[in-house]
Amino acid sequence: MFKDTEHLIRVVAVIAMALIVFVVLRAAVVPKSFGQYGHYRGDAIAETAARRMAHAGPDFCEPCHTDVVDQKKLGKHVVVACEACHGAQAKHADDPPSIKPPKLDTAVVCARCHEANSAKPKKFPQVVTADHSGGLACDTCHQPHRPKIEDTPDKRSEAKK
Repeated sequence: MFKDTEHLIRVVAVIAMALIVFVVLRAAVVPKSFGQYGHYRGDAIAETAARRMAHAGPDFCEPCHTDVVDQKKLGKHVVVACEACHGAQAKHADDPPSIKPPKLDTAVVCARCHEANSAKPKKFPQVVTADHSGGLACDTCHQPHRPKIEDTPDKRSEAKK
């Protein structure tokens, strides 16, 4: 039927070998629970559930830090979760007297959200931190939980000095 079929047989043999190697490697590498609940590893659910909680949540922060809650209510950061800036604080919530969170570098933390970026909505407060602050930390001028600078008579008289 075909003249000189040796080259076709070699190609089919190479493809068959590659397929066998692929199936053996896949069986060795892909975990048994892959595909158990869809296109991901089923054992990942139990592994994630077994991890220790890292975030405490606002229910643990607010009872002790009522002064901060009151400040946040007066500003636009009222919608920002505590741990969005302060990081995971479950250990602090478990033992507040002995585990003190470190002081934040506001020049870094605030820039995560407020560094100027053309992809952000125009109404979102943005600054080019290098030009805006002159190297000062944000909390030099802004109170982080209520960042709008209030123009009070006291502050105006200080600025004139």
